[in-house]
Amino acid sequence: MKVRILGCGSSGGVPRLGSGWGACDPTEPRNRRTRCSLLASIGDSHILIDTSPDMREQLLAAEIDDISAVFYTHLHADQAHGIDDLRGLVLQNRRRVPVYAEPDILAQLTDRFEYCFRQVKDYPPILDANGLTGPVDVAGVPVTPVRIVHGSIPATGYRIGDVGYIPDVSDIPAEAMAQFEGLRLFVIDALRYRPHPSHAHLERTLSWVERLKPARTVLTNMHIDLDYATLRRTLPDRVEPGYDGMELEV
Repeated sequence: MKVRILGCGSSGGVPRLGSGWGACDPTEPRNRRTRCSLLASIGDSHILIDTSPDMREQLLAAEIDDISAVFYTHLHADQAHGIDDLRGLVLQNRRRVPVYAEPDILAQLTDRFEYCFRQVKDYPPILDANGLTGPVDVAGVPVTPVRIVHGSIPATGYRIGDVGYIPDVSDIPAEAMAQFEGLRLFVIDALRYRPHPSHAHLERTLSWVERLKPARTVLTNMHIDLDYATLRRTLPDRVEPGYDGMELEV
């Protein structure tokens, strides 16, 4: 499996409108971050996690012209509002894209973006909605939803084979933690240095990594105070900051 970090920035990206680069060195290309999304590829099958507002540019950069399935973590704007750009892939490939989310998240998705799922005037639907109640097989790889805590809203992490992905999380319940044992790759939220009410800060993320001991950890959802080179110098072994376009073989 090949994993590509499509975007690893926080909700406003880096640089951020109104705030600029913060502590991030603007001359380091890996500090330029679009909103969080991940692509897992198994041969010619491509699994997309979330449709960020930057999805069009992310998929063009990855040279992806087909998506096998989309899985949603939650419905904040930075995870969902690029959904309409799937239309180009549907028109090109002449088939709807299957979309998966846990039932409560799916209900919000189909209500908010009804025209993507149901006939509305002259616009045919482009997506097929599927409620997640357990693992889904994509190209022989199980994609398992894991309910986690993201402040006050429901959110989902995913285990894709031996890859764990949790881009937005403030707490991981014990039963969810067990689902992320034995990972070869763990891509996880580490918003900033200071605690935050709906995201894990760096110290908390590292405590989870120490407990789970994945073979490799990549940080995502990074705000403007997390400079790439500084993190590379200071993070423990087998933990590194992600960057847009980063590719990993698992």
